[in-house]
Amino acid sequence: MYARLSSVLFPVAAILLIGAAIWGYQEHQEKNSILIKAENQYQRAFHDLNHHMNRLHDELGQTLAVSSASHDMQRKGLVNVWRLTSQAQNEVNQLPLALLPFDKAEQFLARINNFAYSVSVRDLTKKPLTSHEVKTLKTLYANSKDINQDLGRVQDAVISNRLRWMDVETAMASEKNPHDNTIIDGFRTVDKKIGTYPETDFGPAALAASRRLSTSSLTGRDLSTAEIRDRAVNFLGRRGLGSQNLKVSESGARTDFRTFSVTSDGKDGNRIQMAFTRKGGQLLWYMNPREVKSRRLSFGAAQSSASGFLNQRGYRDMTPVTYDEYDHVAVFAFVRTQGGVRYYPDKVTVRVALDSGEIVGLQATDHVFAAQRLTTQGKPKISREKAAKGLNPELKVQSYSLAVIDNDTRQPVLCHEFTGKINGAIYRIYMNGETGVEEKVERIPDTAKPIYRT
Repeated sequence: MYARLSSVLFPVAAILLIGAAIWGYQEHQEKNSILIKAENQYQRAFHDLNHHMNRLHDELGQTLAVSSASHDMQRKGLVNVWRLTSQAQNEVNQLPLALLPFDKAEQFLARINNFAYSVSVRDLTKKPLTSHEVKTLKTLYANSKDINQDLGRVQDAVISNRLRWMDVETAMASEKNPHDNTIIDGFRTVDKKIGTYPETDFGPAALAASRRLSTSSLTGRDLSTAEIRDRAVNFLGRRGLGSQNLKVSESGARTDFRTFSVTSDGKDGNRIQMAFTRKGGQLLWYMNPREVKSRRLSFGAAQSSASGFLNQRGYRDMTPVTYDEYDHVAVFAFVRTQGGVRYYPDKVTVRVALDSGEIVGLQATDHVFAAQRLTTQGKPKISREKAAKGLNPELKVQSYSLAVIDNDTRQPVLCHEFTGKINGAIYRIYMNGETGVEEKVERIPDTAKPIYRT
Protein backbone atom coordinates (compact mmCIF):
# COMPACT_ATOMS: atom_id res chain seq x y z
CA MET A 1 0.00 0.00 0.00
CA TYR A 2 2.79 2.39 0.98
CA ALA A 3 4.72 1.49 -2.11
CA ARG A 4 1.69 2.20 -4.27
CA LEU A 5 1.11 5.56 -2.48
CA SER A 6 4.77 6.52 -2.86
CA SER A 7 4.67 5.74 -6.54
CA VAL A 8 1.85 8.24 -6.91
CA LEU A 9 3.09 11.03 -4.59
CA PHE A 10 6.73 11.01 -5.64
CA PRO A 11 6.10 12.10 -9.24
CA VAL A 12 3.65 14.74 -7.99
CA ALA A 13 6.21 16.11 -5.51
CA ALA A 14 8.90 16.06 -8.16
CA ILE A 15 6.69 18.00 -10.56
CA LEU A 16 5.85 20.56 -7.87
CA LEU A 17 9.53 20.94 -6.98
CA ILE A 18 10.53 21.43 -10.62
CA GLY A 19 7.64 23.89 -11.09
CA ALA A 20 8.72 25.90 -8.03
CA ALA A 21 12.31 25.99 -9.31
CA ILE A 22 11.18 27.19 -12.74
CA TRP A 23 8.89 29.80 -11.16
CA GLY A 24 11.70 31.05 -8.92
CA TYR A 25 14.08 31.26 -11.86
CA GLN A 26 11.54 33.19 -13.92
CA GLU A 27 10.91 35.59 -11.01
CA HIS A 28 14.66 36.12 -10.64
CA GLN A 29 15.00 36.77 -14.36
CA GLU A 30 12.08 39.23 -14.35
CA LYS A 31 13.54 41.04 -11.34
CA ASN A 32 16.92 41.31 -13.04
CA SER A 33 15.24 42.53 -16.22
CA ILE A 34 13.45 45.29 -14.27
CA LEU A 35 16.68 46.30 -12.50
CA ILE A 36 18.59 46.43 -15.78
CA LYS A 37 15.86 48.51 -17.38
CA ALA A 38 15.85 50.97 -14.45
CA GLU A 39 19.64 51.21 -14.52
CA ASN A 40 19.61 51.91 -18.25
CA GLN A 41 17.02 54.66 -17.77
CA TYR A 42 19.11 56.29 -15.00
CA GLN A 43 22.27 56.09 -17.10
CA ARG A 44 20.53 57.62 -20.11
CA ALA A 45 19.06 60.48 -18.03
CA PHE A 46 22.45 61.22 -16.42
CA HIS A 47 24.42 61.30 -19.67
CA ASP A 48 21.68 63.34 -21.37
CA LEU A 49 21.88 65.78 -18.46
CA ASN A 50 25.60 66.24 -19.03
CA HIS A 51 25.07 66.68 -22.75
CA HIS A 52 22.38 69.33 -22.33
CA MET A 53 24.35 71.20 -19.65
CA ASN A 54 27.30 71.39 -22.06
CA ARG A 55 24.97 72.61 -24.81
CA LEU A 56 23.55 75.17 -22.39
CA HIS A 57 27.02 76.58 -21.74
CA ASP A 58 27.65 76.79 -25.48
CA GLU A 59 24.32 78.54 -26.18
CA LEU A 60 24.98 81.14 -23.46
CA GLY A 61 28.38 81.80 -25.01
CA GLN A 62 26.97 82.10 -28.52
CA THR A 63 24.24 84.48 -27.36
CA LEU A 64 26.89 86.71 -25.80
CA ALA A 65 29.11 86.49 -28.89
CA VAL A 66 26.63 88.01 -31.38
CA SER A 67 26.23 91.74 -31.95
CA SER A 68 23.90 93.64 -29.62
CA ALA A 69 21.91 94.59 -32.74
CA SER A 70 21.38 90.94 -33.78
CA HIS A 71 18.00 90.62 -32.09
CA ASP A 72 16.94 87.53 -34.06
CA MET A 73 20.09 85.64 -33.07
CA GLN A 74 19.73 86.74 -29.45
CA ARG A 75 16.12 85.52 -29.40
CA LYS A 76 17.14 82.22 -31.03
CA GLY A 77 19.91 81.73 -28.45
CA LEU A 78 17.61 82.48 -25.50
CA VAL A 79 14.92 80.16 -26.84
CA ASN A 80 17.56 77.41 -27.02
CA VAL A 81 18.68 78.22 -23.45
CA TRP A 82 15.06 77.93 -22.31
CA ARG A 83 14.64 74.60 -24.17
CA LEU A 84 17.90 73.13 -22.83
CA THR A 85 17.20 74.09 -19.21
CA SER A 86 13.73 72.50 -19.55
CA GLN A 87 15.34 69.29 -20.77
CA ALA A 88 17.94 69.39 -17.98
CA GLN A 89 15.21 69.85 -15.37
CA ASN A 90 13.33 66.88 -16.79
CA GLU A 91 16.46 64.70 -16.63
CA VAL A 92 17.23 65.73 -13.04
CA ASN A 93 13.69 64.64 -12.13
CA GLN A 94 14.35 61.20 -13.67
CA LEU A 95 17.36 60.54 -11.44
CA PRO A 96 17.01 58.96 -7.94
CA LEU A 97 17.84 62.19 -6.12
CA ALA A 98 14.65 62.61 -4.07
CA LEU A 99 16.49 62.07 -0.77
CA LEU A 100 19.59 63.99 -1.83
CA PRO A 101 19.87 67.76 -1.18
CA PHE A 102 19.93 69.05 -4.75
CA ASP A 103 17.43 71.88 -4.38
CA LYS A 104 19.90 74.72 -5.03
CA ALA A 105 20.85 73.25 -8.40
CA GLU A 106 17.19 72.73 -9.32
CA GLN A 107 16.33 76.32 -8.32
CA PHE A 108 19.29 77.55 -10.35
CA LEU A 109 18.02 75.75 -13.47
CA ALA A 110 14.46 76.96 -12.87
CA ARG A 111 15.54 80.60 -12.62
CA ILE A 112 17.68 80.39 -15.78
CA ASN A 113 14.66 78.85 -17.49
CA ASN A 114 12.33 81.65 -16.37
CA PHE A 115 14.87 84.35 -17.25
CA ALA A 116 15.46 83.00 -20.77
CA TYR A 117 11.75 82.57 -21.42
CA SER A 118 10.71 85.99 -20.11
CA VAL A 119 13.32 87.75 -22.28
CA SER A 120 12.81 85.68 -25.43
CA VAL A 121 9.02 86.20 -25.59
CA ARG A 122 9.29 90.00 -25.70
CA ASP A 123 9.97 92.11 -28.79
CA LEU A 124 13.73 92.64 -28.59
CA THR A 125 13.60 95.25 -31.37
CA LYS A 126 11.52 97.46 -29.08
CA LYS A 127 12.94 96.30 -25.76
CA PRO A 128 16.51 95.07 -26.40
CA LEU A 129 18.67 93.36 -23.81
CA THR A 130 19.68 95.79 -21.09
CA SER A 131 23.22 96.07 -19.77
CA HIS A 132 22.00 94.43 -16.58
CA GLU A 133 20.60 91.44 -18.51
CA VAL A 134 23.86 91.09 -20.48
CA LYS A 135 25.74 91.05 -17.18
CA THR A 136 23.39 88.32 -15.94
CA LEU A 137 24.10 86.23 -19.05
CA LYS A 138 27.85 86.60 -18.49
CA THR A 139 27.45 85.42 -14.90
CA LEU A 140 25.38 82.42 -16.00
CA TYR A 141 27.97 81.58 -18.66
CA ALA A 142 30.77 81.50 -16.08
CA ASN A 143 28.69 79.53 -13.54
CA SER A 144 27.59 76.95 -16.11
CA LYS A 145 31.23 76.28 -17.00
CA ASP A 146 31.96 75.57 -13.33
CA ILE A 147 28.98 73.23 -13.00
CA ASN A 148 29.90 71.35 -16.18
CA GLN A 149 33.40 70.67 -14.90
CA ASP A 150 32.03 69.11 -11.70
CA LEU A 151 29.41 67.08 -13.56
CA GLY A 152 32.12 66.00 -16.03
CA ARG A 153 34.21 64.59 -13.18
CA VAL A 154 31.21 62.58 -11.95
CA GLN A 155 30.59 61.33 -15.50
CA ASP A 156 34.23 60.27 -15.89
CA ALA A 157 34.03 58.33 -12.64
CA VAL A 158 30.77 56.65 -13.68
CA ILE A 159 32.26 55.52 -17.01
CA SER A 160 35.75 54.51 -15.86
CA ASN A 161 34.60 52.73 -12.66
CA ARG A 162 31.36 51.38 -14.14
CA LEU A 163 29.34 52.86 -11.31
CA ARG A 164 25.67 51.91 -11.05
CA TRP A 165 22.79 54.27 -10.31
CA MET A 166 20.90 51.44 -8.62
CA ASP A 167 23.60 51.56 -5.92
CA VAL A 168 22.78 55.26 -5.46
CA GLU A 169 19.10 54.47 -5.00
CA THR A 170 19.92 51.73 -2.49
CA ALA A 171 22.32 54.01 -0.60
CA MET A 172 19.80 56.83 -0.38
CA ALA A 173 17.01 54.51 0.76
CA SER A 174 19.13 52.89 3.49
CA GLU A 175 19.05 54.63 6.86
CA LYS A 176 22.18 52.83 8.07
CA ASN A 177 24.25 53.52 4.96
CA PRO A 178 26.58 56.50 5.47
CA HIS A 179 25.87 57.52 1.83
CA ASP A 180 29.55 57.23 0.91
CA ASN A 181 29.04 57.04 -2.84
CA THR A 182 30.99 58.70 -5.66
CA ILE A 183 27.84 59.80 -7.50
CA ILE A 184 26.17 61.11 -4.34
CA ASP A 185 29.31 62.99 -3.31
CA GLY A 186 29.61 64.47 -6.80
CA PHE A 187 26.05 65.82 -6.84
CA ARG A 188 26.45 67.17 -3.31
CA THR A 189 29.56 69.03 -4.48
CA VAL A 190 27.64 70.56 -7.39
CA ASP A 191 24.75 71.64 -5.16
CA LYS A 192 27.09 73.04 -2.50
CA LYS A 193 29.07 75.03 -5.08
CA ILE A 194 25.90 76.55 -6.56
CA GLY A 195 24.92 77.59 -3.04
CA THR A 196 28.15 79.59 -2.76
CA TYR A 197 27.49 81.64 -5.91
CA PRO A 198 26.56 85.28 -5.26
CA GLU A 199 22.81 85.79 -5.65
CA THR A 200 22.12 86.54 -9.30
CA ASP A 201 19.55 89.25 -9.98
CA PHE A 202 17.47 87.81 -12.81
CA GLY A 203 15.22 90.87 -13.02
CA PRO A 204 11.58 91.37 -12.04
CA ALA A 205 10.12 89.47 -15.00
CA ALA A 206 11.92 86.22 -14.22
CA LEU A 207 11.28 86.57 -10.52
CA ALA A 208 7.58 87.13 -11.19
CA ALA A 209 7.44 83.93 -13.22
CA SER A 210 8.87 81.86 -10.37
CA ARG A 211 7.37 83.76 -7.47
CA ARG A 212 6.22 81.74 -4.50
CA LEU A 213 3.32 82.71 -2.29
CA SER A 214 4.39 84.21 1.02
CA THR A 215 2.06 85.05 3.88
CA SER A 216 4.66 87.47 5.28
CA SER A 217 3.65 90.02 2.64
CA LEU A 218 0.01 90.09 3.75
CA THR A 219 -1.39 92.95 5.77
CA GLY A 220 -2.45 92.64 9.40
CA ARG A 221 -0.90 91.16 12.50
CA ASP A 222 -0.12 87.58 13.47
CA LEU A 223 -3.11 85.91 15.09
CA SER A 224 -3.00 83.41 17.92
CA THR A 225 -4.48 79.91 17.95
CA ALA A 226 -7.36 81.14 20.13
CA GLU A 227 -8.19 83.97 17.70
CA ILE A 228 -8.20 81.60 14.73
CA ARG A 229 -10.45 79.27 16.70
CA ASP A 230 -12.91 82.13 17.27
CA ARG A 231 -12.95 82.91 13.54
CA ALA A 232 -13.59 79.28 12.70
CA VAL A 233 -16.38 79.00 15.28
CA ASN A 234 -17.95 82.17 13.90
CA PHE A 235 -17.75 80.81 10.35
CA LEU A 236 -19.20 77.41 11.25
CA GLY A 237 -21.84 78.94 13.51
CA ARG A 238 -23.20 81.07 10.73
CA ARG A 239 -23.38 78.01 8.54
CA GLY A 240 -25.51 76.22 11.11
CA LEU A 241 -22.80 73.61 11.62
CA GLY A 242 -21.63 72.42 14.98
CA SER A 243 -18.25 73.58 16.19
CA GLN A 244 -17.75 70.73 18.62
CA ASN A 245 -14.41 68.93 18.71
CA LEU A 246 -12.82 71.76 16.76
CA LYS A 247 -9.06 71.43 16.49
CA VAL A 248 -6.59 74.14 15.46
CA SER A 249 -2.97 73.46 14.55
CA GLU A 250 -0.25 75.68 13.11
CA SER A 251 1.78 74.61 10.08
CA GLY A 252 4.70 76.05 8.11
CA ALA A 253 6.28 77.62 11.21
CA ARG A 254 9.73 77.76 9.59
CA THR A 255 8.56 78.70 6.10
CA ASP A 256 7.25 81.77 4.28
CA PHE A 257 3.77 80.23 4.21
CA ARG A 258 2.57 80.14 7.82
CA THR A 259 -1.00 78.97 8.24
CA PHE A 260 -3.47 77.42 10.68
CA SER A 261 -5.33 74.22 9.84
CA VAL A 262 -8.77 73.81 11.40
CA THR A 263 -10.82 70.61 11.53
CA SER A 264 -14.28 69.99 12.93
CA ASP A 265 -16.82 67.17 12.96
CA GLY A 266 -19.76 68.01 10.70
CA LYS A 267 -23.00 66.19 9.96
CA ASP A 268 -22.93 62.45 9.31
CA GLY A 269 -19.40 62.20 10.66
CA ASN A 270 -17.84 64.30 7.88
CA ARG A 271 -14.57 66.01 8.72
CA ILE A 272 -14.88 69.73 7.90
CA GLN A 273 -11.54 71.40 7.12
CA MET A 274 -10.37 75.00 6.81
CA ALA A 275 -7.09 76.88 6.47
CA PHE A 276 -6.35 80.42 7.64
CA THR A 277 -3.28 82.59 7.20
CA ARG A 278 -1.40 83.29 10.41
CA LYS A 279 -0.89 86.90 9.38
CA GLY A 280 -4.22 88.65 9.04
CA GLY A 281 -6.21 85.49 9.75
CA GLN A 282 -7.67 85.29 6.23
CA LEU A 283 -9.54 82.18 5.13
CA LEU A 284 -7.68 80.35 2.35
CA TRP A 285 -10.11 77.51 1.81
CA TYR A 286 -13.04 75.65 3.36
CA MET A 287 -14.22 72.12 2.56
CA ASN A 288 -17.19 70.09 3.76
CA PRO A 289 -16.87 66.73 1.93
CA ARG A 290 -20.39 65.50 2.61
CA GLU A 291 -22.09 63.28 0.06
CA VAL A 292 -24.72 64.99 -2.10
CA LYS A 293 -27.20 62.33 -3.22
CA SER A 294 -29.67 64.29 -5.34
CA ARG A 295 -30.13 67.38 -7.51
CA ARG A 296 -33.05 69.63 -6.63
CA LEU A 297 -31.78 73.15 -7.39
CA SER A 298 -31.76 74.85 -10.77
CA PHE A 299 -28.69 76.59 -12.16
CA GLY A 300 -30.15 80.00 -11.25
CA ALA A 301 -30.90 78.98 -7.67
CA ALA A 302 -27.40 77.53 -7.22
CA GLN A 303 -25.77 80.69 -8.61
CA SER A 304 -27.92 82.84 -6.33
CA SER A 305 -26.84 80.75 -3.34
CA ALA A 306 -23.15 81.13 -4.26
CA SER A 307 -23.45 84.89 -4.83
CA GLY A 308 -25.35 85.39 -1.58
CA PHE A 309 -22.72 83.44 0.34
CA LEU A 310 -19.91 85.61 -1.04
CA ASN A 311 -21.75 88.84 -0.23
CA GLN A 312 -22.38 87.67 3.34
CA ARG A 313 -18.70 86.81 3.73
CA GLY A 314 -17.47 90.19 2.50
CA TYR A 315 -16.36 89.12 -0.99
CA ARG A 316 -17.72 92.17 -2.79
CA ASP A 317 -17.93 92.93 -6.52
CA MET A 318 -17.43 89.30 -7.56
CA THR A 319 -18.75 88.24 -10.99
CA PRO A 320 -19.43 84.59 -11.93
CA VAL A 321 -17.53 83.63 -15.10
CA THR A 322 -17.75 79.83 -15.36
CA TYR A 323 -19.52 76.93 -13.73
CA ASP A 324 -19.10 73.18 -13.72
CA GLU A 325 -21.22 70.41 -12.27
CA TYR A 326 -20.42 66.91 -11.03
CA ASP A 327 -21.78 64.52 -8.38
CA HIS A 328 -24.73 66.88 -7.78
CA VAL A 329 -22.36 69.73 -6.86
CA ALA A 330 -22.17 72.99 -8.83
CA VAL A 331 -18.79 74.74 -8.94
CA PHE A 332 -18.76 78.47 -9.72
CA ALA A 333 -15.67 80.56 -10.46
CA PHE A 334 -16.00 84.25 -9.54
CA VAL A 335 -13.59 87.09 -10.36
CA ARG A 336 -13.49 90.60 -8.97
CA THR A 337 -15.05 93.23 -11.23
CA GLN A 338 -14.27 96.90 -10.78
CA GLY A 339 -15.15 99.72 -13.14
CA GLY A 340 -16.31 97.24 -15.76
CA VAL A 341 -12.97 95.40 -15.71
CA ARG A 342 -12.67 91.75 -14.69
CA TYR A 343 -9.60 90.97 -12.61
CA TYR A 344 -8.97 87.27 -13.29
CA PRO A 345 -6.01 86.89 -10.89
CA ASP A 346 -8.45 87.85 -8.09
CA LYS A 347 -10.56 84.70 -8.12
CA VAL A 348 -12.64 82.59 -5.74
CA THR A 349 -14.28 79.23 -6.39
CA VAL A 350 -17.50 78.22 -4.64
CA ARG A 351 -18.98 74.69 -4.45
CA VAL A 352 -22.77 74.47 -3.99
CA ALA A 353 -24.62 71.29 -2.99
CA LEU A 354 -27.55 70.97 -5.41
CA ASP A 355 -29.78 69.14 -2.92
CA SER A 356 -30.07 72.07 -0.51
CA GLY A 357 -27.99 75.01 -1.77
CA GLU A 358 -25.50 74.59 1.07
CA ILE A 359 -22.00 75.87 0.40
CA VAL A 360 -19.73 72.84 0.71
CA GLY A 361 -16.49 74.37 -0.50
CA LEU A 362 -14.62 77.63 -0.96
CA GLN A 363 -11.19 78.20 -2.51
CA ALA A 364 -9.98 81.77 -1.92
CA THR A 365 -6.17 81.55 -2.04
CA ASP A 366 -5.92 83.59 -5.26
CA HIS A 367 -8.15 86.28 -3.77
CA VAL A 368 -6.09 86.52 -0.57
CA PHE A 369 -2.82 87.08 -2.42
CA ALA A 370 -4.15 89.14 -5.34
CA ALA A 371 -4.26 92.37 -3.34
CA GLN A 372 -0.45 92.33 -3.04
CA ARG A 373 0.12 93.01 -6.71
CA LEU A 374 -3.09 94.13 -8.45
CA THR A 375 -3.81 97.82 -8.93
CA THR A 376 -6.61 99.58 -10.75
CA GLN A 377 -5.88 99.58 -14.48
CA GLY A 378 -6.27 102.57 -16.78
CA LYS A 379 -8.03 102.61 -20.12
CA PRO A 380 -6.81 100.50 -23.08
CA LYS A 381 -5.01 102.32 -25.88
CA ILE A 382 -6.60 100.03 -28.47
CA SER A 383 -10.38 100.25 -28.90
CA ARG A 384 -12.68 97.24 -28.73
CA GLU A 385 -13.44 97.55 -32.45
CA LYS A 386 -9.78 97.67 -33.45
CA ALA A 387 -8.94 94.71 -31.19
CA ALA A 388 -11.81 92.70 -32.71
CA LYS A 389 -10.26 93.08 -36.17
CA GLY A 390 -7.38 90.88 -34.99
CA LEU A 391 -9.73 87.97 -34.23
CA ASN A 392 -10.21 84.97 -36.48
CA PRO A 393 -13.17 85.86 -38.76
CA GLU A 394 -14.70 82.43 -38.05
CA LEU A 395 -14.91 83.10 -34.30
CA LYS A 396 -18.56 83.68 -33.29
CA VAL A 397 -18.23 86.18 -30.44
CA GLN A 398 -20.79 85.59 -27.70
CA SER A 399 -19.45 87.76 -24.89
CA TYR A 400 -17.08 90.71 -24.38
CA SER A 401 -15.46 92.42 -21.42
CA LEU A 402 -12.36 94.34 -20.42
CA ALA A 403 -10.18 92.04 -18.34
CA VAL A 404 -6.90 91.96 -16.45
CA ILE A 405 -5.00 88.69 -16.76
CA ASP A 406 -1.52 87.46 -15.87
CA ASN A 407 0.80 87.22 -18.86
CA ASP A 408 3.52 84.58 -19.27
CA THR A 409 5.74 86.37 -16.75
CA ARG A 410 2.89 86.79 -14.23
CA GLN A 411 2.57 90.50 -14.84
CA PRO A 412 -1.00 91.89 -14.88
CA VAL A 413 -2.03 93.06 -18.36
CA LEU A 414 -5.20 94.91 -19.41
CA CYS A 415 -6.90 93.14 -22.32
CA HIS A 416 -10.04 93.00 -24.43
CA GLU A 417 -11.67 89.65 -23.61
CA PHE A 418 -13.71 87.99 -26.35
CA THR A 419 -15.53 84.73 -25.61
CA GLY A 420 -16.83 82.80 -28.58
CA LYS A 421 -17.13 79.54 -30.45
CA ILE A 422 -14.94 78.20 -33.24
CA ASN A 423 -14.25 74.68 -34.53
CA GLY A 424 -16.86 73.27 -32.16
CA ALA A 425 -15.16 74.56 -29.00
CA ILE A 426 -15.52 77.66 -26.81
CA TYR A 427 -12.52 79.96 -26.35
CA ARG A 428 -11.61 83.08 -24.44
CA ILE A 429 -9.25 85.24 -26.48
CA TYR A 430 -7.48 88.10 -24.73
CA MET A 431 -6.25 90.90 -27.00
CA ASN A 432 -3.61 93.15 -25.39
CA GLY A 433 -5.14 96.57 -24.71
CA GLU A 434 -1.90 98.34 -25.60
CA THR A 435 -0.72 96.44 -28.69
CA GLY A 436 -3.93 94.84 -29.99
CA VAL A 437 -2.30 91.40 -30.44
CA GLU A 438 -3.28 88.14 -28.75
CA GLU A 439 -1.96 87.99 -25.20
CA LYS A 440 -3.51 84.61 -24.39
CA VAL A 441 -5.89 82.09 -25.92
CA GLU A 442 -7.77 79.88 -23.48
CA ARG A 443 -10.00 76.95 -24.34
CA ILE A 444 -12.90 76.44 -21.96
CA PRO A 445 -13.20 72.69 -21.17
CA ASP A 446 -16.32 70.93 -22.40
CA THR A 447 -17.34 70.15 -18.82
CA ALA A 448 -17.16 73.82 -17.79
CA LYS A 449 -19.70 76.36 -19.05
CA PRO A 450 -19.04 80.09 -19.50
CA ILE A 451 -21.48 82.49 -17.90
CA TYR A 452 -22.14 85.08 -20.57
CA ARG A 453 -22.41 88.76 -19.76
CA THR A 454 -22.36 91.33 -22.56
